[in-house]
Amino acid sequence: MRHLIDPLDFTLGETERLLELAQKIIREPEKYAHLCDGRILATLFYEPSTRTRLSFESAMMRLGGKVLGFASADNSSAAKGESVADTIRMISGYADIAAMRHFKEGAPLVASRYAKIPVINAGDGGHQHPTQTLTDLLTIRLKRGEINGVTIGLCGDLKFGRTVHSLIKSLVRYKGVKFLFISPEELPVPGYILKEVVEPSGHSYREVRTMEEVMPQLDILYMTRVQRERFFNEEDYVRLKDSFILTPEKLNLGKKDLAVMHPLPRVNEISPLVDADERAVYFEQARNGVYVRMALILCLLGLVPGILEEGE
Repeated sequence: MRHLIDPLDFTLGETERLLELAQKIIREPEKYAHLCDGRILATLFYEPSTRTRLSFESAMMRLGGKVLGFASADNSSAAKGESVADTIRMISGYADIAAMRHFKEGAPLVASRYAKIPVINAGDGGHQHPTQTLTDLLTIRLKRGEINGVTIGLCGDLKFGRTVHSLIKSLVRYKGVKFLFISPEELPVPGYILKEVVEPSGHSYREVRTMEEVMPQLDILYMTRVQRERFFNEEDYVRLKDSFILTPEKLNLGKKDLAVMHPLPRVNEISPLVDADERAVYFEQARNGVYVRMALILCLLGLVPGILEEGE
């Protein structure tokens, strides 16, 4: 039995085959519409979520399955003090697979150790968000044809963003990827990511302070929010925040086939005027999350053989 707790739980080969399956589902959704008939997904969301929870539910329903679960800790026995281990033991008797989001880092990993069913990490604190990473990889693949050789600019809060950290860890497994890290001086990529992940991979990277200086080089611009609460004083935030807001003027510096991505929710880091540009793919990216999660559910339930291979 396999789980997905960390994006690197799957080998590169497994990841590529899963993305290929997601693309097949996009092309022929009717072929997969009843593979989960009689199966149940439990959505165990200990903190609020819109996109992730609803996309999991949509994924299971599109496969013909059913969904049960809770949308916050207050609506579960966690409010009475029940442990994650006991909850997943109980859920293992009710459902065939579980997706868990938790405010504590490591909670889905704990659940996987006690579960009798596959567990998917749907986000644990500021730690990992593997299904978002798979969604990002699928979106890059669909827009560029392949992931190898892509030049990606990651922009905004690169210090605390779990989606950015997970994506970097996955992208270094591909060939020829170039990283351009665009952030305020206060919110750079953590040193351990550079020293332990990027530099050992041999991939090219630069750290810059404005979008404009690198925009013409980018194949992908991955936007994240610069959060006011991360600054020690309001003056620094006001001084820097506009440098990390994507406007039509800044976008016009980019390639015609640039793809602008964002894990959402967006606040003010992308002007609504950008939405009409065909290079803005963040809502398409959110939709891709459904297909990735459909593929993942099928693989973890063993309904599509040959994707995940023990000991590969």
